Amino acid sequence: MLNRLTDALNFQTEALKLRSERQRLIASNIANADTPGYVSRDFDFATALKTATGQASSGPSGLSAPKLAMNAANPAHLQRNGQLAGSGATTDLAYAPTTQSNLDRNTVDMDRERANFADNTVRYEATLRFINSSVRTLNTAITGQ
Repeated sequence: MLNRLTDALNFQTEALKLRSERQRLIASNIANADTPGYVSRDFDFATALKTATGQASSGPSGLSAPKLAMNAANPAHLQRNGQLAGSGATTDLAYAPTTQSNLDRNTVDMDRERANFADNTVRYEATLRFINSSVRTLNTAITGQ
């Protein structure tokens, strides 16, 4: 019973972590819009969410960053649900598609980045509202009001 309650919240928590990471990544792209040679980065949210929640295999796909493992003296240390602590949502970063060519080889498209930023912000807030609603519902069920 408790697993059902935590599974729904864990899914939304992983989604919130990934939305936060994507927001940081988009903000980094926008901040480096005038940096010569900067290559815009992004990741596929749906694939990352499936990987983070254990619904898909986390095999290498295309251009991906290597995943680092935590070093522990004993394999039993720091375990949480069969994973090392802190080994939550990891993403495979890829290069964003190039839509414009600049002489300085910067691939940031400000229109695309602004649209992605606004879209991700709305989805982040929706995820927060869903979590708040779920917690309120659980609180109501527990207190019996």
